[in-house]
Amino acid sequence: MEVAIVFMFLFAVIFGIFYLFYSTRNKERLALIEKGVDAKIFMQGERKKTTLTGRMIILNLSLLLMGIGLGVFIALLLTTYTQLDEEAVYPAMIFLIGGLGLFSGFFLTKKLEQES
Repeated sequence: MEVAIVFMFLFAVIFGIFYLFYSTRNKERLALIEKGVDAKIFMQGERKKTTLTGRMIILNLSLLLMGIGLGVFIALLLTTYTQLDEEAVYPAMIFLIGGLGLFSGFFLTKKLEQES
């Protein structure tokens, strides 16, 4: 029962974020059109921005997942060849290497933005 409540709340939050984003965007565009601004400004760079955003999401997600996989592998090696506590090593390595993956993704994303 509690799981269902959590998922309903999560869905409501995600829906609310998208609703606010699109309704605000629509109101801004209508205000610009009422002022007489040409509608072509809405289409400039739209395709380039969406492809760049897609690349950034895929890049960061792939680096995060590779970091998690590498963290699990390193934790397996540490627990096999040392006397470290397994319950502490696995989360520590997953978060450490996953965080390093996201950190490197930040710099690669910055580099990707500068190129385009």
